[in-house]
Amino acid sequence: MPIFIVLLGPPGAGKGTQAQRVAKALDIPHISSGDIFRENIKKQTDLGKEANRFITKGELVPDDLTIAMIKERLSRTDCESGALLDGFPRTPAQAEALSKILSEFDGKVNAVPYINVAEHELIERLTGRWTCRAQGHVFHEKFNPPKRAGVCDFDGSELYQRDDDKVETVTRRIKVYLEQTMPLIEYYKKLGILIDINGEQTIDQVTANLLKALEKVK
Repeated sequence: MPIFIVLLGPPGAGKGTQAQRVAKALDIPHISSGDIFRENIKKQTDLGKEANRFITKGELVPDDLTIAMIKERLSRTDCESGALLDGFPRTPAQAEALSKILSEFDGKVNAVPYINVAEHELIERLTGRWTCRAQGHVFHEKFNPPKRAGVCDFDGSELYQRDDDKVETVTRRIKVYLEQTMPLIEYYKKLGILIDINGEQTIDQVTANLLKALEKVK
């Protein structure tokens, strides 16, 4: 039987890193909704052209288009043993659509790990990033500080904070994510397949906990 996993986690929780690690360990593809959009747009598929019309106008891609792209990706032979989905679904309506797609492939969502990190910790992780002006080297005040404050170790250029990494922007991103994702978390909790993972550990510890939790999944 294939195993399908939906991985959830707020910005700063390390979801992208964990998605790659878990998918590799389980030998299943890591399917990111962002990658699917980019692939379809780059290849100029009919779905990609349609999606690009909305993206270029700064509008959200409608559910039916997103779902069609996800379905096409899941129909490929590398997904016969399952897949790890990252960035989809985002709403209960999309979750129901995913269940219908998977039932056509004799599959279902087996587990939904949620990498849980306190809001203050997320803010500290995301707002501590500083980028060098010359070549974009990234440092972190706490986890990877430069040898001299405000100066890049590699090329001596000034370090600055991108707008995306400023407290106001980060706080808003986290708030929006939590508000939008809470109904999805509740949806999967009611189905009994949500797994709460403590994301306030080292990267290796989070990976180990994820893999241990997924060992029991049927």
